[in-house]
Amino acid sequence: MTLKDPSHPGEVLAELYLEPLGMSPIGLAKRLKVPRTRIERLVKGETSLSVDTAMRLSRFFANTPEFWINLQLAHDLARARETVDLSDIVPLAAA
Repeated sequence: MTLKDPSHPGEVLAELYLEPLGMSPIGLAKRLKVPRTRIERLVKGETSLSVDTAMRLSRFFANTPEFWINLQLAHDLARARETVDLSDIVPLAAA
């Protein structure tokens, strides 16, 4: 089973973490010791989540880097399924 339209990790970050805490992307960036633009662009969906950011978020929010990376992976796969044409690839025949 796959999600048809998984959320961008920045959307999850904004809606499930920042908004309930009343924290801004700039405030989070300061706490994570990263440039403010990194979190601002992530929350706007303009950039992908890096492993470095996943590790920092997991430390700050007491969850796992895998949680954040899996959000990004699900989002990336959903976008690729919409745009990548695999119709000219012939599957290897079963042995």
